[in-house]
Amino acid sequence: MNEAFLHFVWQYRLYNTDIITAGNQHVEVIRTGQQNRDAGPDFTNARIKIDETTWAGNVEIHLKASDWYHHKHQDDPAYSNIILHVVYENDREILDKHQNPIPTIELKGMIQEEVYKKYFYFLNNKLWIPCEKDIKQVPSLTINAWMERLFVERMERKTDGISTIYKHNRKSLNETFYQLLAGNFGFKTNEQPFMMLSRYLPVSVLGKHKNSLFQTEAMLFGCAGMLDENVSDDYPNQLKQEFSFLQKKYGLTAMQPHLWKFLRLRPVNFPTIRLAQFAALIVKSGNLLSDLMEAASADEIKACFDVKASAYWDDHYNFDKLSKKRTKTLGNAAIDILIINSVVQFMFFYSKVRGDESYRDKAIAIMLGLKPEKNHIISRWANIGIVAGNALETQALLELKNSYCRQKQCLRCNIGTKLLRETIA
Repeated sequence: MNEAFLHFVWQYRLYNTDIITAGNQHVEVIRTGQQNRDAGPDFTNARIKIDETTWAGNVEIHLKASDWYHHKHQDDPAYSNIILHVVYENDREILDKHQNPIPTIELKGMIQEEVYKKYFYFLNNKLWIPCEKDIKQVPSLTINAWMERLFVERMERKTDGISTIYKHNRKSLNETFYQLLAGNFGFKTNEQPFMMLSRYLPVSVLGKHKNSLFQTEAMLFGCAGMLDENVSDDYPNQLKQEFSFLQKKYGLTAMQPHLWKFLRLRPVNFPTIRLAQFAALIVKSGNLLSDLMEAASADEIKACFDVKASAYWDDHYNFDKLSKKRTKTLGNAAIDILIINSVVQFMFFYSKVRGDESYRDKAIAIMLGLKPEKNHIISRWANIGIVAGNALETQALLELKNSYCRQKQCLRCNIGTKLLRETIA
């Protein structure tokens, strides 16, 4: 037994309805109250009728009544308006600040046994998700509605991270978006080096030379530390010479080249290629942030990312190493990932900063129009019958697995609570 389960029992009234307080008073629950996940009483704005008197106030829940004193609630003004104390075991009388007993009900022996058995099973089984054998019983309407909420929850959580970068950048939207996008150009393996590079080379400096792909590449590769070694090809030597001039002009510093990871990456994903594509994107866009935020559709956003690395990279993956000729464009899958992790996330943040819900609505519409992502988690969901139809649903399923199933948060999950409540239906 734990308090989280008692909260669930109270919220959904999964107990015998004939309730009597420890003082032998009859209790009628008119409104259980609003669950409070912050500091203070567990449920606020409850409405309880005790004998002939109706009370409005807060409800506190504990495993044992004596926890009231262990948690020092008697000294906290936030608990001065408790109208009912709900406990699993009433092991001690609890008094309010006027030394009057606080009405207390004991749930021990009153909870529906089948509900707790199912919850115990969810907590202790070793399946990929706790409800793997039961989830097919849940109506698709319930799952679909939960998907939308999970996606929004995921975006809002990601927005918190963007907000931290925004504050660090003295509330510069352009710099913040540039750093977010740069990090995502690293595609996990090189996310941190790309993010570091964006701090070494501010977008305000890049913007002064956005009409020159050569100078943009020189600054990106130079600050990335990739022009420090001796090279024989003309092009990297020209980049090196140009960077030397620009470095002195803007006081730029270079990263350590060993920070970049090439091992176990397909050549098309080498950081050299991603840097060249990033340079092409910077040069193609007049104003990258406004172009993407004001784009009218997913197709328009995708068109912004339709870039290719400069001609040198057609037959190179690294400096001085010839390879089979191939134009290095961003593939559709890569573009979708950049849209999901950069553009859509930033639209949620942008919506919050601007106080304009239209950007958030646009982000949702874009996600509904993108193909579902492919990864091992989405494949496992499909194996148990939950097949995503678009990118919004794959993002929701990632959130469900990582923030709920993996953490055994069944009592906070709409699928879990549906299954538990219907145990006694």
